[in-house]
Amino acid sequence: MNIGEASKASGVSTKMIRYYEQIKLITPPLRTEASYRTYTDNDIHTLRFIRRARDLGFSVEQMKTLLALWRDRSRASADVKVIALEHIAELERKAAAIAAMTKTLKHLASNCHGDDRPDCPIIDGFAETLGEIDHGIGAKFGLAGVK
Repeated sequence: MNIGEASKASGVSTKMIRYYEQIKLITPPLRTEASYRTYTDNDIHTLRFIRRARDLGFSVEQMKTLLALWRDRSRASADVKVIALEHIAELERKAAAIAAMTKTLKHLASNCHGDDRPDCPIIDGFAETLGEIDHGIGAKFGLAGVK
C-alpha cells in the first residue's frame, strides 16, 4: 500500500511516517520503480505500535528501545517493565506539577474581583520575584514551593 493508505490503516499521519523514516525509528519501506513508498502489513503493525506508544507519551528514544524489545523474542519482560515504570514516574511528576499550577491559578483567580478596577491578585502573583515566593510572601497566593 502507498503512504496515504498506510496512514489511514495505522492512524499515523503521512508527515509523521516520513519523519519516523528520517530519524530511523522505522525502516524505510521498499520503493516502486517510480520511487513511491510501498508499505507491508508488518510496516502497518509497526506504525500502530508506535502510535500507541506515542499516545501514551513515550519519547522517541523510549519508542526506539521499546521497538527493539518488541522485535527481540528473547527479551526479558522485566526490561520492558522498567521502561514503563520509569515513564509512569515521569508522568506522575508532570501530573503533580500540573496539579500545583492549577491549584495556584485557581487560588489567584478566586481572589481576583474581575471588575473594572486595576487591582488584580493574578498579576500581583505573577509579578512576585522568586525570592519573595521562596521566603513565604508568595504563600498568600498559593505560590510557595511552586517553581
